[in-house]
Amino acid sequence: MKSETATTKKNTQVHLTRRSPTYWRVTFDNPPLNIFGPEAILEMKEIITAVESDEQVKVVVFDSAVEGFFLNHSDFLGKLEDLTNLPPGPTGLEAWPDVLVRVSRGPVVTIALLRGRATGNGSELALACDMRFASREKAILSQWEVGVGLVPGGGPMARMPALMGRGRALEVLLSGEDIRGDLAELYGYVNRSLPDAELDGFVDALATRISSFDKRAIIDIKRLVNANSLPPDVEIGAGWEACLASIVRPASQERIKTLIEQGFHKPSDVENRLGYYVGQLGS
Repeated sequence: MKSETATTKKNTQVHLTRRSPTYWRVTFDNPPLNIFGPEAILEMKEIITAVESDEQVKVVVFDSAVEGFFLNHSDFLGKLEDLTNLPPGPTGLEAWPDVLVRVSRGPVVTIALLRGRATGNGSELALACDMRFASREKAILSQWEVGVGLVPGGGPMARMPALMGRGRALEVLLSGEDIRGDLAELYGYVNRSLPDAELDGFVDALATRISSFDKRAIIDIKRLVNANSLPPDVEIGAGWEACLASIVRPASQERIKTLIEQGFHKPSDVENRLGYYVGQLGS
């Protein structure tokens, strides 16, 4: 494989590394918690545009540089209007749903390498990817939002039933529980969970193998699979609208405030065991 070259900007939260002309990595790097805010969404839009316009790239792997966190929930300490004022993307959807739909429908294979927490936004990105591979010991997936009265905004209600069935999708979404790698594999949340020591080598080998194949064939195969498996974009948009409506409800704001007082949004047991803590809020 050719030597790595990186495209980064100072203080960026999302780094693009071109491992070869045909195989790229996108790495989330916003320590200590990999919280995902409007700035990172704009960086993601830029990267996805670069992926879509490049004639050679065939595979993009998403991973993390932050210990314990693949990609975390949204920034609840910032201003909501900083998120809602982001311009819609080329799909016509708002900024974050637009990024996710383009990850799913784009002309490359997208793979999530899951080590640490994939909470909220991280789970939504993983679900949007074509494939997901998780560390058996260290991956935790979570759609925790119901615990604070929120509706997830990145389309898991539209994507999950096709992957794991209606009952399991509702269990994940309505329990708000942390789902570890082995259970995620059993449920169909991820393709496979692997021993942590084997995860990087497996994903790298698979990405390298796929990137050696003909791009036209990859595009056509993905397009035909998408036609039989992806939800309509309007369903992703409906989830976003429901999410924004839920955020401003007083009951939701009160629960988020309580969670912040307990240690949410900073290195703490709350962030490490979010499923447990949101389950205590209504007690």
